[in-house]
This record gives sequence, C-alpha cells and structure tokens, in this order.
Amino acid sequence: MSQSKIRVALAGNPNAGKTTLFNALTGAHQKVGNYPGVTVEKREGNRIRGDREYHFIDLPGIYSLTAYSIDEVVTRDFLLDEKPDVIVDVMDSTNLERHLYLCLQFQELGIPVIGALNMSDEAEAKGIRINDRALESVLGVPMVKTVGPKGTGVDGLLDKIDAILVGEAYEPNRFIRYGDEIESKLSILQNLIQQDSSFCQCFPSRWLAVKLLEKDANAYERLRQHSNAGVIEGAAREAVLWLEKHYGKDAEIVVSEQRYGYIHGAVKEVIQIVKKPDFSLTESIDRVIMHPFFALPIFVVVLWAIFQLTFVVGEYPMRWLELFFNFLSIQFSSLLPAGILRSLVVDGIIGGVGGVLSFVPLIIFLFFFLSLLEDVGYMSRAAFATDKFLHAFGLHGQSIFPMMLGFGCSVPAIMAARTLKSRRDRILTILIIPFMSCGAKLPVYVLLSSAFFPHHAALMVMLVYAVGVVAGLLSAVLLRNTILRGDPTPFVMELPPYRMPTLQGILWHVWEKSWSYVKKAGTVILAASLIVWFITQVPVYTPLPQELSTLTASYKSAHPNATEAELASYLDQVRAAAAVEYSFAGRLGKAVEPVFKPLGVDWHFAVATIAGFAAKELVVSTLGILYRVGTEGGDKNESLRDALRSDPLFNPLVALVMMLFILAIPPCMATLSTIKAELGWGWMGFSFVFMLSFGWILAFLVHLFGSLGF
Repeated sequence: MSQSKIRVALAGNPNAGKTTLFNALTGAHQKVGNYPGVTVEKREGNRIRGDREYHFIDLPGIYSLTAYSIDEVVTRDFLLDEKPDVIVDVMDSTNLERHLYLCLQFQELGIPVIGALNMSDEAEAKGIRINDRALESVLGVPMVKTVGPKGTGVDGLLDKIDAILVGEAYEPNRFIRYGDEIESKLSILQNLIQQDSSFCQCFPSRWLAVKLLEKDANAYERLRQHSNAGVIEGAAREAVLWLEKHYGKDAEIVVSEQRYGYIHGAVKEVIQIVKKPDFSLTESIDRVIMHPFFALPIFVVVLWAIFQLTFVVGEYPMRWLELFFNFLSIQFSSLLPAGILRSLVVDGIIGGVGGVLSFVPLIIFLFFFLSLLEDVGYMSRAAFATDKFLHAFGLHGQSIFPMMLGFGCSVPAIMAARTLKSRRDRILTILIIPFMSCGAKLPVYVLLSSAFFPHHAALMVMLVYAVGVVAGLLSAVLLRNTILRGDPTPFVMELPPYRMPTLQGILWHVWEKSWSYVKKAGTVILAASLIVWFITQVPVYTPLPQELSTLTASYKSAHPNATEAELASYLDQVRAAAAVEYSFAGRLGKAVEPVFKPLGVDWHFAVATIAGFAAKELVVSTLGILYRVGTEGGDKNESLRDALRSDPLFNPLVALVMMLFILAIPPCMATLSTIKAELGWGWMGFSFVFMLSFGWILAFLVHLFGSLGF
C-alpha cells in the first residue's frame, strides 16, 4: 500500500449522502470523467494532509455487490479489478440496519473497510443513539460518525485511513459467520479456490465462495479463470442443491437471511432508541405531497412555479446582458475599421456568443430551483407521484429520474437510465429522453416566447416543455406496442426524509451546471459561431454597379426627401442581406428551404437548425449572426428579439412552430454520441430518423391548423 498517495473508494447505498461527504473531503479539487468503456460518470478528487495525498473515487450508489444494472456493475468491477487501498462505506445512520447489508459484503472483498455513519445528526434528532465503538467491536469494521454538509467527521475518517496504513484498525480475517451448515460448504469451496494462488490474488476466495452459493452469474464467469474451474463449479452447484433441499428455499435467500439475522442482532447491541417522536414532519408533509389524488397536480404546479419564478426573476439580468453585448457591439464597431476584422469581432464573436450568454441568468435560476427541490427531497416524491401515470404509457416508474434529468442535459440523463435493470426499459427511456427540453433548448424558447408572447412567456415555455413530455409519452406507447413489446418491471425505491438544504450544497450544484454552460459557450459555441460566421462571409458578395443604380433610383423614388446618410444606410442593409444570402450559409439554407417552407419559415431558420445539431444554443447565436444584430448591417441598438419582431415573416404562430420544431427534432451531436455509446449505432440511427420525422410532422400540423384559425 502506497504511503504517499492513498486511493480511497467512497461507496454505499443511494441517498446516503455519499456525494455530499465526497465534496466535504475533496473541496474544489475534483474532476469528472467516465469509466473506461461505459458512459457512467466517474468523479474523483484529492486531498493533501501532511505528507500524504488521498485520492478519493466517488462510486455509483448500489444496494448489493450482486450486480444487475450498469451502476452496480461499475462499482463491483472497480472494487474487484482496481482494488483501492480503502473502502469508505457511507451509511445512513437513520436506517443503519439496511445499510449494513452492503458493508458486510464489502468486508468479504479483503479490502480494508471504514464505515462512515453519515447523517448522524439526523439520527440523534430522532432519538437514535449509535454506539459506534461497540459497532466496531461487533463487526470488526472501524466506524466514524459524519455529517456530510457540515464536514463533521472528515478528520476522523482520515485518521482511520492513516491507522489502517500502519496496520491498525483493520482485522483482515474478520467476516460474518453464516452458520455451521453454510460455513461447511463455504470451507470446501474456499479450500478448492485457494489451490490457485495467482487466481486468489485477483479474486478473494471468501467473496467468491459466497457468491457461488448465491448463484451470482458474474462469479461463475470469473471462476473460469481458475485452473480447476470445472471441479469448483461442480462443487458449488452441489452445495447449492444441498442448501436448498436443507432449508427448503432458494440458496440466495438463505444467505441473505443469514446476513440480515446477523445485522439485526448487531443493531440490537449497539443502537438505543432514546425517544420516538410522536410528530414526524416528513410523514405530515407526505400526507399532502403524496396524496393519491393531489400528488400529480401538485407536481405540475411546482414545475409551473419554477418556470414562473425563473422568468420573473431572470428577465432583468437577461435584459441587462443584452444591453451590455449591444454596447460592446457599438464600441467595437466604432473602434475597428470597416472590414473583415470588425465583422469577425462584432458579428462572429459578440453576435454569436453574446446571444447565448445573455441567457445565463435564466439558466442559473432554473438550476437553483431544481437543485433546491432535489436537496429538500422532493424529487423522489415526484417519481412516486408520476409512477402510475408512467405505467399507463408502458414506462418504468424509475424512468422519471432520467426524464427529469433531461430537463437539464440529455447526456447525463441518458447515462442515468443505466439504473434500469431491464434492457427494454433502458432503450425505451433513452429514446424518449431527447423529448425532454434540455437547458440548451431553453435560450431558443426564451428568445421566441419573450419576443412574441411577452406577457405570457413563462406560460409558453412551460407549454412547450409539456408538449415535449406528451410527445415522449406518446412515443413510448407507440414503441412499446411495436418494436419494444413487453411489460415494464416493478418500481421500487426509497423515499429519503425531507432535509434542510445547505446553501453551500445548492450553490455547488448551480455553479457546476452553470459553469458547464458558460464553458460550452466559450468553447464549442464560440468555435461553431466562428464557423457559421465564416460561411456567411464566403464567397464575398460584390454588387454590380447597375444593381446599385437600380436600388438607388428605387429608394429615391419612394423617399424623395431622403438624405444621403439615409440612402447609404439603406444600401448597407440591402448589401448585408444580399451578402448573407449569397454566401455558403445562404446557399445551404436555400437548398434545404423547400423542406422548411411548409412550416412557415425560410432559409434563415433552416441554417440555424442545421447549426443546432452541434449544440442547440447555436440556433440563437446563428440567428444573431444571420440577422446581423447590432452591426453595421442593422440597427446597432437592436436586440435579436427586436430583429425577429421586425421581420415580416415572423408572427406568434411561426414562433410557436419554431419552438416545437426545435423541441422534437434530433438532439445535439453529444447526445447522439451518448445514445450510440449506450445502445449502439442502430438505435442511434433509429432515434435520429424517428425524431426528425416526428418533429417535422408536429411542426407542420401546428402551422397548418394554426393558419386555418383553429
């Protein structure tokens, strides 16, 4: 074991406060990536104390080392294959008996385990007193009481890790005893497994023997690497048959019952219930929030309130940023001489990226309110509130989590679908997630709704979000009854107690998500905006003298009292519009314009939509470039919203059609690549074609019926 850099895996059940404790241990010294070969998020962080560096790995939350979902597989494989120096098992002190089940399995891996009795303050408040020293003695696992949001117990955890490094606080051969009958079979299997010493260096004999009795498929697969695999497998199957005949029940149940029996006895020894509160705030709130008839309407009202607050509070800073970027455009237009450099800075950089950054306040407020609901504990209630509703459409109840994450970003939402155990449920959920409007689509909705529905902007945005949910549900019904036939598996999860969120925790979530948005604007969107700007500049348009003469004569005829400055401004605007239409972007837009014409839009929106496949925010920045907002080709004090309102093609119906089209067409390239990584090329291609067809048909029907006055 390294004395300079210690690898510590943080593991445990979901909702035990593992990530909060991870943040307390690592602070800002974190990085996020993916595990090799899968799109499961990997969060790592460092902490230095004295001459030692601790490297923490935040593993996905699991309930057991018998793995079914991708999350469980990742955690199990990391512990078995990577073999960290220490495992910190983060447990909920208010529900210790259930959390100790996983702790006993960790103990059998032969890796030193430390139990973090997290949420110990909540346990004390409920009258649950845990004798951590007695629990250490009973289980042979060091225990430390912690409170993640406050950082309580962090130094104690590090002290325990240091003690393990010097050979203290760890009993390597201390395991649960399963009773004489099971132990006799385990002894036979362990002796056989230990005959291959190189194999035992990879896989602990105790852990493997137990898993063979539990009929764990992965354990039998790993057993094939043993030099005497056939004999051991035969002995294991014989032992399973004997146990099932002896106990009259499945061998896996026999083993789990022995674990729970051991845990139940241990808990009786170390936990004292001082008082049991007559009043439970969580139960009282849940009587209303989880009411069979009111739960779903309350959920809808909560979402409506979030959007309303986001727009009311965010409108002012959003407008200030618009004015700021318009000011920058004016200043650079006056500082730089007319030409390619001024166009690059004003049109390409400020016009492209500035339009996207103007919506940062709305992104911040939306993430703030969603993080608040998540930290309070309402999101789990939302899953239960929508469970029966989702089942009516053939979806698994647990699909609500990836779907709700989809309102932030489709990439982590698709990765979150890995928690679904049925592959059919995973495929169906992943295919409908892009219908949930991600944060990248929000700037498009805000632009169009605030421009054409100024008094009902929040309501229109929520309507588009709702249409996306309905479109996803209808798609689920269609797919479940055609290419993905089968019943969804039952939905089982725990409801964590309501907790007072910490400002630090909420600000951490908001910062992480908002900064990701800003970085995207400064990298991907900037690069793509420059590409869009370039293809709007080339080839260079040079009007013929006779064209200028004709335009001049026509303008003077219509405006006999116009000054030379007014004439020059008019010619600049016409020249700018013609230059964009003559460019590669204009030609591309004109080429695909017939596809967009039935939707009531022209080539400008066609170009913006194509650019949006790189990132949906580019729809806004591309429109800003095409309409030359704040540049010499237009009004320098004009925002993009003003420019769209002044375009005779646009009206509220066209704005609604554009929002619905952006909602339903295929997502950005990052999302498509994630679908490919999760499901393969075939399903990615199907998703692209399905959503493109769905989006066009939806937009066409809305425009058709809207034009007819329905």
